[in-house]
Order: sequence, then structure tokens, then C-alpha cells
Amino acid sequence: MSPFGGWGMLAAFLAMLCCRGSNEKVFEGPEHLMVGFGEFQVINCTASCTDPKKLVLETHLNKTLLDSQAQWKLFQVYNISKDEELLCSFTCAGKQEMKVFNITVFYPPKQVLLTLSHTSVAVGTLFTIECRVPAVAPLEGLTVTLLRGTEILHNQTFEETAPFPHDAVVTHHTTAHREDGHHNFSCEAQMDLRSRGGGLVHRVSDPQRLEVKEPEPNYQMVIMAIVIVLLLLFVTFVFLCFVFSEKWRRGRTGHYPVQAAWNRLRRSHRAQPL
Repeated sequence: MSPFGGWGMLAAFLAMLCCRGSNEKVFEGPEHLMVGFGEFQVINCTASCTDPKKLVLETHLNKTLLDSQAQWKLFQVYNISKDEELLCSFTCAGKQEMKVFNITVFYPPKQVLLTLSHTSVAVGTLFTIECRVPAVAPLEGLTVTLLRGTEILHNQTFEETAPFPHDAVVTHHTTAHREDGHHNFSCEAQMDLRSRGGGLVHRVSDPQRLEVKEPEPNYQMVIMAIVIVLLLLFVTFVFLCFVFSEKWRRGRTGHYPVQAAWNRLRRSHRAQPL
């Protein structure tokens, strides 16, 4: 039975209670009904007068008369697979009247499938959470919520109004944290059709667990860092050797070019004959 069919059953029950032993107008129930695909609906066909003639429910669908009184008849309509318009017709004081019941077929979320792109990740690694709700309609009013424990990670409400069923898919990219391994991931789908004369359907996926590991050291990067440090030390050593050798050479020839020239001049004067 449709999760919204309880309203119709309640209306039928009130109708039977109200109508027995009373000539007043009975509770008629809603004229706009939401019915799950392939399910049934109870229709309360009530006349506007106390002694109607030819009170019938006109429909090509299979139906069963559940109960009746002078002013009303209670029908159950089966296998509703598309939007339908049911006519409740009757004659009051020689005048034919009718009441229209508009039935809208919806496809409730029967499954909610949660998928983690990885079941085991390292801290700081990106991973994807996907939630799929197969064959639902209308998408308008469907809200899909991704949860980590009781914490909401992502929330999406659809606005498409196509009457035929679609797969509703929600994806969320996030980074693994250490605390992720202590919580279950899950997905909730909620179809809210109360504004359209329906009700509220709620489904939850099976929980998924994520194994979170500490990041492994990158040995290649460590080796590269060691090589770079050794190379820098070697270059520094060669540079220092060059500097000290230059200082030693200059110490033997004179520290400054001017001093060296003066020494050469003095030697040349001493070498001249008197």
C-alpha cells in the first residue's frame, strides 16, 4: 500500500462512522490524491443529497465496493500505474452531478544506495561519497542528505518536475580526517509531497565504514632531500677551499696590487748599477 494511502483509509473510516444513522452530509475526503506506482487507493464517493440515484464511480481501473450507505459508496481502486481522473457521478432531484478525483502517480524512494570511492584512505587524501536513489518521481520535493554519523556533510534538494522516474544522484568530494574512521557514513532520501496533497516518505541507506590510515612516508622525497643537502655541502666545501687558496697565494705575493707593484719597483732600483 502507498505510504500516503493511510490518509485515504482514514477518510474511509471516518466516512463509515459518520454516515451510519445520519442524514447529514458526510466527510468526503481529498479530491487530489497521490498514489504510489502500481498501488491502490480508497475512494469515498459521496453525493451532495441524502437520497441520490445511480451513485457510481466511473473508471477503467479494477475496483471493489467495500461498503455503502444511501448517501455514499466506498471503493477500492487497484493497480494505478499512471495519472488518472476518476468520476463519481450521481443524480439528485433528477439532476446529474459529478465529483472529480485527480490521482497523481509517484515513484517513492524504495532504495538508497551509498558508495564510497575508497574503503581505505590515508589522512589528507581526497575521496568521493555518492548517493543514488533509483527511479523516483517527481524529483521535485526530493531531498538527499549525506551524513557522517549524525553530522550533515552535504544536502541537496531537487527541483525537476518531470513525471517519469529518474535516478537521483548526489556526489560529494571531501578530505579524509582521522576522526572519519570512527563514524558510519550514510545517506537519507526524503520525498515531501505534502504541498501536493501527498505525504512524507523517508528512506536510509545501509551504513558504510571508512578505514583511515596514517600517511606513509615518501622515501623517494627523503632520498632527494639528502642528495640535495650533500650537494650543497660539497659546493660549499669547494668554494671555501678556493677562497682559502686565494688568500694563501695573495699572502705570498702581497695582499694588495699596490703593495706588489711597490715591491717590484724597489727590486728594480736595487738591481741598477751605481
